Amino acid sequence: MSTGSSSNTGPTHKLVEAGVTLLIALFGVIVIIGSVKAGINWGAEGPRAGFFPFYIGLFILVSSAINLWNGLREDNDGLFAEWGQLRQVLSVVIPTAIYVSAIPFIGLYVASTIFIAWFMRWLGKYKWPVVLAISFGMPIVTYLIFERWFMVPLPKGPLEEWLGL
Repeated sequence: MSTGSSSNTGPTHKLVEAGVTLLIALFGVIVIIGSVKAGINWGAEGPRAGFFPFYIGLFILVSSAINLWNGLREDNDGLFAEWGQLRQVLSVVIPTAIYVSAIPFIGLYVASTIFIAWFMRWLGKYKWPVVLAISFGMPIVTYLIFERWFMVPLPKGPLEEWLGL
């Protein structure tokens, strides 16, 4: 599969496996720290709030250590992906992360309008009339279906509050 990159360089399987394993281990450490703060011993009424999460975090940390050990011992040091392929993945992941992060501040509808328009114009190369029709139409349809028909409130931002929606 051609991605426009002929460099044949990129991160190895070992490097990616180690990175993912260390991120999961970091999550385990965060769980353990939070559990210790909540209390991991037994109280008069039974286990305290951090008791079970502490052991889950410990399990995650030990499992990550085992995975890291096994991953580094393997001979599979082949190419995981070329840099051009990773750029393509990140061209979707980064805007999606920004979209999700923006929802609490500007609301689902405005964030979705921008997100849809961005992808249609940038990746899809659609003409502006189609981009505007769909990027504004889809959040309106979503509002009508969820908020009006099913009466399920979705995250709203300042614009929706101003409009009284």
